[in-house]
Amino acid sequence: MAAGENRGHGGNSGYDDQVDAYYSWDSNVPNHKSLAVGDPIALWDKERLLGVSVIEAIDTAHGLKLLNRCPRCNTSRISERKRSQPRYRCMRCHAEFEDPRTEVVEVLEYKARYDAAWTSLDGILDGDEMRSLAVHTGDFNAMRSLDWVAFREALMAKDARSAVDRVTARIDLAWAANSSVPIEIPQGFTHALVRIRRGQQQFRDQLLAAQGSMCALTGGAPARVLEAGHLYSYAQLGTHFKHGGLMLRRDIHRLFDDGSLAVHPSTLRIDVAPGLAKYPQYARLQDERLTVRLHDEQVDWLDKHWQEHRVDAQPSD
Repeated sequence: MAAGENRGHGGNSGYDDQVDAYYSWDSNVPNHKSLAVGDPIALWDKERLLGVSVIEAIDTAHGLKLLNRCPRCNTSRISERKRSQPRYRCMRCHAEFEDPRTEVVEVLEYKARYDAAWTSLDGILDGDEMRSLAVHTGDFNAMRSLDWVAFREALMAKDARSAVDRVTARIDLAWAANSSVPIEIPQGFTHALVRIRRGQQQFRDQLLAAQGSMCALTGGAPARVLEAGHLYSYAQLGTHFKHGGLMLRRDIHRLFDDGSLAVHPSTLRIDVAPGLAKYPQYARLQDERLTVRLHDEQVDWLDKHWQEHRVDAQPSD
């Protein structure tokens, strides 16, 4: 999915995107129905790869869209030029003009959320490499099908295995699709497609009751910013173990999942990965003790996490 200023053409006024959290489009966009909850996605700016994730939810709502059209052939596939004059050029009939014909149309607006699994890979693949990984050669649409097998191999060749594993673990293995229920609101409707983990709410309630409003690594925090973090890959095991999690602040949860933060199983002190240590708010956590008492089972899971992200990750001699 293309993001940023190079995303589209001059036929519309743009979209609301936050590249590491959500992506917006509407029913006028080619392939607008192609994306689904559980799909792995790659974001780029047509010059380089930005990151990867998995779609967690898709919200839809009715809206209005301003279209700019070619005054000669009426298509909205026009490009806005930054240096040449006239300002616009039609991509179909090649007419050049200063002022497009405008029209307001009703559309269905989509917003895909994917922040839970977002992994930044800024520039690890360039634009030409990304284009070569499209399913259809020459596809120029903002949203286009990606050859996931070839893409995964390209990432592995760039030593991005952890990103591949993170996304793969999120893809549909132990997730259940919740039924979609439209909710009426005065401005129209919101229709959400969500995937939920069976028993996740109960798992969170139990952890919150046992641990309190406390992030296990950083200390006290409002309950609304805390998540029930599994100390193992739930997507792979598909089971909520009674003592298999900790309440973690959302950013801490993500950094723990990808191994940027780990806990030494013997000392129960926090270890900050070198790439994260350049940020003072996380660097200060180095060698700090956890803020909660642990059950033996939780220590065992932390040991497995340590083996995966610290011991197994060490280069062999």
